[in-house]
Amino acid sequence: MSTTLHPLKGVRLPVPVAATQGTLALALLPRSEPPVPADDAHLGIAGAPIDRRQQAVVEEWTRRFVQAAVEIVGGDRPVSQLLRWTLPEVYDDLRRRALLVARAAGHQPGLARVQPVRPRVLSVHTCFLRSDAVEAAVHVRYGERSRALAARFERIEQRWVCSALDFS
Repeated sequence: MSTTLHPLKGVRLPVPVAATQGTLALALLPRSEPPVPADDAHLGIAGAPIDRRQQAVVEEWTRRFVQAAVEIVGGDRPVSQLLRWTLPEVYDDLRRRALLVARAAGHQPGLARVQPVRPRVLSVHTCFLRSDAVEAAVHVRYGERSRALAARFERIEQRWVCSALDFS
């Protein structure tokens, strides 16, 4: 408990301090019932219903896109290969990352094979928010190291375009 001076008497009065002050108060009691599923597929809470064949096609496309993206960042491919498939912000971020890695390694980005170990996309998990918007969680392996990537793709003018790409 902390105390403050009372303005009239100059006496310190106790001030109660909550046990959870500065932390997020969570109810950690066990649930007796499962959570109620959300009906709002249009909000992306439960995901949009999607044809399994279309999902497989988008997951394979996502796998190829991310494989190219990690090779671009590593310096094995030129960033221009993904120009058509990215929004300008994503393209600029890929170019910036490729330049930073190239400077650190002392080579030019995208001119030749420079990574000692080729990165491999191990898994892709997608969630369709709408029929024209999908988010993906991707596991990439660099030799013995792993990395996670998150991506968002939107269907714009009859093609999938990466609108966000986050390297974790």
